Amino acid sequence: MAKNVFFDIAVKKASGILGKKGRLVMLVSKLALKLRSVNWKEVKTTDVKDKFFTLGRLLKAYALGHYREIPWKPLLLITAAVIYFINPIDFLPDWIPGAGLTDDVGILMSVFASFGAEINKFILWEKSQLSPA
Repeated sequence: MAKNVFFDIAVKKASGILGKKGRLVMLVSKLALKLRSVNWKEVKTTDVKDKFFTLGRLLKAYALGHYREIPWKPLLLITAAVIYFINPIDFLPDWIPGAGLTDDVGILMSVFASFGAEINKFILWEKSQLSPA
């Protein structure tokens, strides 16, 4: 990922949140609120919203102890990406119309590009939990 001091801060915060169930659940709650408040018409990539929802479900499953089949580094950077998205003050502040989410989407896409295999494993696990045995 490109050097971004705000993302570096998010990584440090993520390391303090992981391992603390309550703080991770709170982060997922904040993500849900943020996802509801975003003007998705400004986001040009159609699957961005779904990708953020996927990260939220992954973190929730991890926090609740349902899914632990993810290595530390992807988990840390996924958590950092969510923190970065939630934080309104970052490289491009969210209040800038039309551009404020550009950096957030860039971070999200970078995480998916780097850890897509791990995220896909979670999606497969999630689907297996929904199908009757």
